[in-house]
Amino acid sequence: MVDQALLMIADIAGYTRYMQLHRLSLAHSQVITGRLLKAVVRGAPQLKLIETEGDAVFFYQPIDPATAPTADTVTDLALTMHAAFHSEQDRMSALNMCNCAACVEAGNLRVKFVAHVGQVAMQMIKRRAQLVGVDVIAVHRMLKNAVPIEEYVLISDPIYQQCTPAVREQATSVEQELEGLGMSTLYFLDLQSIAPARPAAPTATLPRRIRETLGIMCRGMPRMLGRQRPNVAVEGS
Repeated sequence: MVDQALLMIADIAGYTRYMQLHRLSLAHSQVITGRLLKAVVRGAPQLKLIETEGDAVFFYQPIDPATAPTADTVTDLALTMHAAFHSEQDRMSALNMCNCAACVEAGNLRVKFVAHVGQVAMQMIKRRAQLVGVDVIAVHRMLKNAVPIEEYVLISDPIYQQCTPAVREQATSVEQELEGLGMSTLYFLDLQSIAPARPAAPTATLPRRIRETLGIMCRGMPRMLGRQRPNVAVEGS
């Protein structure tokens, strides 16, 4: 069955460099990125999580073609997930006392989003639901782009055409070659410039800092012992 759907990916910017720089503290870096992705998922409960892809989470939402989501809706979703990401990041930075490279530099990670509307089909592979279709490929191709800023939401033309004048004024167009699909005009909004002020980090009392630090160390222990599960689960807390 083919459905019209909103496709959206949240991707941690700087992830590859972060993981390469911290091979000795890989266990902690996986715990940290896993917690950040969980925060992003919790930030948008209306979206359906379809897959975790290492440094990214892939969402979709079936839609009625007559009421396609606007850029305003997508931007609101991105801003909510952006806030959730940085709230968790600020919390960990304020409370974590570990001085390994991964923990010290966790505050440098950023998050970006790409969104597209198109047709998808659902299929089961080893009892796991998977989305397939050209538009699924297209939204993944959008991750490789020439957007010159760290944190943004990049939308495809079908979404942009539904946006309000206010969003059009904030959006910047970029011509992008989507591998295997040709040239496409995409539009991005700078999340750092439109995001509301972030709330203060939690009070760093000693008991809270001890709990946070021990939590990261204990959750990273399976990776250090070679017993890490192949994928980071993001459905729970």
